[in-house]
Amino acid sequence: MKNVISLFCIFLLTGSSYSQKHADKVITINEQKKASAWVDSTYNSLTLDDKIAQLFIVAAYVNKDSKHIEEVTHLVEKEHIGGLILMQDDILKQVRWVNKLQNNVKVPLLIGVDGEWGLAQRFSETIKFPWAMTLGALTNDTLVYQVATKIAKHCKRAGINWDFAPVVDININPNNPIIGNRSFGSDKYNVVRKANAYIEGLQSQKILSSAKHFPGHGDTDVDSHLGMPVLNHSRARFDSLELYPFKELIKKNVEGIMVAHLNVPAYEKNKKIPASLSYEIITKLLKERLGYKGMIITDALNMQGVAKNFPFGEMDYLAFKAGNDILLFSQGVKTGKEKIKDALVKGEIPMSRLEESVKKILFAKYHAGLCNYQPISETNLIKDLNDKESEVLKEKVFTAALTELKTDKNHYPLNKKKKYLFLPLEDGDYHLFYRNLKDKYPILQQVTLEQLSSGKYDSKEFELIIGIFKDTETTVYYSHKLSNVSKNAINSLSKKYSTTLCNFISPYSLNGINLDHIKNIFLTYQNNNYTQTSIINILDGSLKAQGKIPITIGK
Repeated sequence: MKNVISLFCIFLLTGSSYSQKHADKVITINEQKKASAWVDSTYNSLTLDDKIAQLFIVAAYVNKDSKHIEEVTHLVEKEHIGGLILMQDDILKQVRWVNKLQNNVKVPLLIGVDGEWGLAQRFSETIKFPWAMTLGALTNDTLVYQVATKIAKHCKRAGINWDFAPVVDININPNNPIIGNRSFGSDKYNVVRKANAYIEGLQSQKILSSAKHFPGHGDTDVDSHLGMPVLNHSRARFDSLELYPFKELIKKNVEGIMVAHLNVPAYEKNKKIPASLSYEIITKLLKERLGYKGMIITDALNMQGVAKNFPFGEMDYLAFKAGNDILLFSQGVKTGKEKIKDALVKGEIPMSRLEESVKKILFAKYHAGLCNYQPISETNLIKDLNDKESEVLKEKVFTAALTELKTDKNHYPLNKKKKYLFLPLEDGDYHLFYRNLKDKYPILQQVTLEQLSSGKYDSKEFELIIGIFKDTETTVYYSHKLSNVSKNAINSLSKKYSTTLCNFISPYSLNGINLDHIKNIFLTYQNNNYTQTSIINILDGSLKAQGKIPITIGK
């Protein structure tokens, strides 16, 4: 019970604004009594099967066939699972379906979503906020709080209680295939500052957060959706780097921590057991040594990092036995329930463990307002999730993140009296940037690599503006690696021409480029209308770049 009360205090003391750090003690005591009464009453009304069912969250795809809809409905209405993770497609249909399901349950469902950059991570008709890497470049953490607050308001409007965010992995591996732009960067102190602001933004609207991916997914070169990464670091290294954000956020009372499907030999000797199923990592490290009292949630149990070695249902049982409270994206609910029940009845797992987890979940539901559930209104839903305020905030954030990596006083700001050539590289859209440049610098003209190689343009007469463009808006997993053609072009042309480089993609793309000969380098982190417009004011000197690169590039 001690852990449960501690979790309740976490909810009460962290549901505040960015500037307000403590809740009123009288309100806290009164609210605690109300919450405890609801939790105890609800818990005592549940059968053993139903208590176990509260541990499970399954995926709900509104765009799948009727068989899937029937299966999820059965798990909710007959198996009495604890919650859903919403996956994709039509947000209006999703709200309609959730309303219907919530109307037919004894205990309201926790509704979660992967919303690191907003609901657009799953629902394309909603507003997409900047990547964590872009937020990591901000020097004003209040903007991170404001973004997370907006995301939280959108979650609440759509009937979502839990945003499985933020990513707090320290991304120190440039070749990381799964974290990358989802991380706030490679500086552990900046990661903690940004994560704390993000979490407080969610909590300001009573949306649950989930710091991920414990014990740290930043230095991996394998996608845990496809296989199980191995981190062969020492305990000392983990303690000083990978675990640092989690330790700091535990001090700040983060409500949830998600555990990754990683093999970590420093803590778990069995190579087949990922952190998400490891008693040594979850119970002994996270709960006992680090003293975490909040909710512990597995990463999705359909991922190959765990599913390659363990059958569905079996992994659910092992995950609970290891110390997890929430079994996310379960695909073996019935079998998992049976195995957990059998272990409880036989005394292999104490009943107190089940009580601890279920009461944590019920306190979370109380905190989210599910004790007084009200159906979500469908009226103006899409309009409300595409508000002008959010668009204004996005523009502000993208502008504030613009970063001046280096400049040469003899070549910056750009001069209207000089002759400039513009060379776009890679395959992303660049036309707004080019139009804006041409409006500002009338003698500028677009060229190709072939034209530059022909010797037609004298380097003494022209300076060169190179832009790196890829589509960074459709998916987070786009490649940040430049083609050898682009790398070679930048390296050779910057020796010949006085060059300004504008990079509209991940800063990791600069690895392998000789930056010494480039006169001016600017980073925008993402390629969109906001960055293609705002950077013009940086180039002409009318706006000072405020951002700071959140990772290490080259030397």
